[in-house]
Amino acid sequence: MPQDWAWSCGMPDDLELATAAGVGLLKSKVFGAPATVEACTKQIELENPMNILVAGATGKTGIRLINELKNNGHDPIALVRESSDTTGLPEDVALRHGDLTDLQDDVCDDCEAVIFAAGSGGSTGPEMTDKVDRDGAIRLIDIAAQAGVSRFVMLSSVGADNPDSAGEMAHYLQAKHDADEHLKASGLSYAILRPVALTDEDGTRDMRFGDSVNVSAKAARGDVAAVLASAVDDAVWSGKAVLMQSA
Repeated sequence: MPQDWAWSCGMPDDLELATAAGVGLLKSKVFGAPATVEACTKQIELENPMNILVAGATGKTGIRLINELKNNGHDPIALVRESSDTTGLPEDVALRHGDLTDLQDDVCDDCEAVIFAAGSGGSTGPEMTDKVDRDGAIRLIDIAAQAGVSRFVMLSSVGADNPDSAGEMAHYLQAKHDADEHLKASGLSYAILRPVALTDEDGTRDMRFGDSVNVSAKAARGDVAAVLASAVDDAVWSGKAVLMQSA
């Protein structure tokens, strides 16, 4: 690895340090050059804790994300259905009832930021994919814009930038693409994370972004959650759509 892109706590000038749960995340400002992210302890005091609505909070990534946000000093609000299993969430986390297929206009009230980490699931058909991954996300974006939230973070997918119409994931990736494009055009400050195939591991916070990503690699859900939590209040992410893998 070129020295300029190796991790160190004394970073080269073209890199920035963002903190999440007391762990430094190293990222390229342009996200187009290879960058490695590794753990480096750096305690900070969060100056502006936010109320953050999390869609998909009870999922495998969402539960990790809720904990990351709490560790970062924020106040996450879990968007859940009446039937959602909330036993994996911290007991003190705030719940807000809502269904991505039928969101109410006030779902983003009193929230400074929104993170969309939801998904219809691999066992559902194209209709539910459209309802949740496309239409639900678009509806939440519109409500967030009306509510004046400061940042909308989207968990997307590798391949969503230019979906292959002939692939087996074509319908899903087109739905994610449509939601991503709607977010870009919404006028909101946004960040879009496009990880490669997810695993259920916690990860080591050793990650690669942008052009250095191997699209056949894996991304640990714990690493993904840490990046989503960082992207919600780190200015370096604003207006970026970024590929990501665990190293």
